[in-house]
Amino acid sequence: MFVREPYKGPTRKLVLAFDVGTTFSGVSYCMLDPGEVPVIRGVSRYPAQEGVGGDSKIPSILYYDLQGDVRAVGAEALQEHVIEQAEDEGWVKLAWWKLHLRAKHLPSSHIRDDDIEPLPQGKSAVEVLADFMCYLFQCARTYIQESHLNFWRSVENSIEFVLTHPNGWEGQQQQQIRRAVELAGLISSKEEQSHVHLLTEGEASLHFCVTNVIASDTFSKTPLDVLEYSDDEEDQSDSQGVIVVDAGGGTIDLSAYSMKLSPTSFEEIAPAECSLQGSVFVTSRARTLLQKKLSGSKHYSDPQIVAQMADTFDKSAKLRFRKPDEPSYIKFGTIRDKDLKYDIRSGQLKLAGFDIADLFEPSIEAIIEAFEQQRRVASTPISLVCLVGGFAASDWLFVRLQEYFLPLGISFCRPDAHVNKAVADGAVSFYIDHLVSSRVARATYGVECFTPYHSEDREHQVRQHKSFIDATGELCIPEYFESILLKETKVSELREFRKSFQKIRKTLAGCKSHDLELLCYKGALREPKWLDSDPSSFTTLCTITADLSEVSKTLRPLKSTLDQSKYYKIEYDVIILFGHTELKAQISWQYKVRLSFSSIHFLADRERCKGC
Repeated sequence: MFVREPYKGPTRKLVLAFDVGTTFSGVSYCMLDPGEVPVIRGVSRYPAQEGVGGDSKIPSILYYDLQGDVRAVGAEALQEHVIEQAEDEGWVKLAWWKLHLRAKHLPSSHIRDDDIEPLPQGKSAVEVLADFMCYLFQCARTYIQESHLNFWRSVENSIEFVLTHPNGWEGQQQQQIRRAVELAGLISSKEEQSHVHLLTEGEASLHFCVTNVIASDTFSKTPLDVLEYSDDEEDQSDSQGVIVVDAGGGTIDLSAYSMKLSPTSFEEIAPAECSLQGSVFVTSRARTLLQKKLSGSKHYSDPQIVAQMADTFDKSAKLRFRKPDEPSYIKFGTIRDKDLKYDIRSGQLKLAGFDIADLFEPSIEAIIEAFEQQRRVASTPISLVCLVGGFAASDWLFVRLQEYFLPLGISFCRPDAHVNKAVADGAVSFYIDHLVSSRVARATYGVECFTPYHSEDREHQVRQHKSFIDATGELCIPEYFESILLKETKVSELREFRKSFQKIRKTLAGCKSHDLELLCYKGALREPKWLDSDPSSFTTLCTITADLSEVSKTLRPLKSTLDQSKYYKIEYDVIILFGHTELKAQISWQYKVRLSFSSIHFLADRERCKGC
């Protein structure tokens, strides 16, 4: 059983975790008091939901008026009088808007433009995210003020925010999240970004599974827990492999870890996977099926009726579906709605079970493909798979995956309650429990530079036409990629990756600053050497700017071997720290026998500028 330690911090603070999902969103929190054992709670009361006993999540829906102002959010946007007013006044409704922020490197050919409502004129996706975060924060504040008398006042200036994002979101998306945090007013200045922590949904889900499945009393009595545990950290024989599948509305995230239960600790053993095949795409495929099936109907091919049917499918038939050999029904009208030619009777549309099963297949195949990819590279055999997320409520998804995993001798489970709270609760657990001690690089990171020409090197020979003479008088080849951190490298929290470089300039003025792009490679090459070998797989992760004005004053001119002209040289190191959820990239150089740094910080792959 997982036992949480008392909070050891010196002062009281509040942890707020936001899970902003494609279809539903929620907030979890923890009140940290010195010496007290932390308890994770969820905000379970939102406007327009109080009448039904509350809920842990709200729909990720917003209405904007023609002036671009927010008029309704969440459950309030589903109220009949709001919908009526929205139609009368021409408000813009946004659902699935999070897909506008999706990482462009993820395969998305199955996403059509008309699947996502266009953003209101003059509004960016980051601004919509900020508006939604602002609403979640207001709801959380009200709930905590009403539930815990006088507590909010004591911590309103001591709040730590944990914001989750899909495994596949990287530098650009994380930068957008941080910008949205500022626009939402959650922090008052860039300096307060240190109170904002970004986390992948996969790692958040792992933390949830630890307390609800893996370290529970029930799990400890299963055959999986029969190993004797060793204190030797290098001995992997006492470890078990677990993959957490977070099946959400927009993305499906898979994260693989080796686990030890005594004491509880985890290490990532394969690069995290992310696929744009969440539950909304099952609904999208259902809409296409309905359009095709009813295309010849005079009365039922109307786009509004089809949209209504798809919405009903999303809320009922999709989650209940379990047997392909049994038909499914979508109730959309009254008893008078009937057209036997199109399988409509008594206001219900009948669909063949095998057609419904086909709607799930791309999502199921994406999970299996990602699982096999992680199993191939994992350093520890996989013995357990946990399924969480809103999509995990689908019985058919669970049955199909169970059919795949059990013959492999892999235990497969989904928590029996509140799987849609996994990310928010797990994000709080991440902050207070810190269970993951090492992670695996999802890509190769390095920098572009040039390298001296070697006539006997075949790779240099084929690029000789690109050669040039640098300021030192040496013949060089450009577009060389110097890797600093290779894909699939396991990185502990304190390990740093460093390589040395030189900056050559003909003038002293050119030495006063230096901009360096940190590149990310996502292709198939194990150790890429040239940017032109697979150019589409390289992207710029960030730019680090170093102020070298002081050190430039100490430089002395050197002479070129070619024509004795002057040039200047600065030696520096590029450092990458990847062990925490926050990736940190630095340039360091020696100045008057001390080290100076310029840095860029990320969270989970992850981007934010910070000058030193």
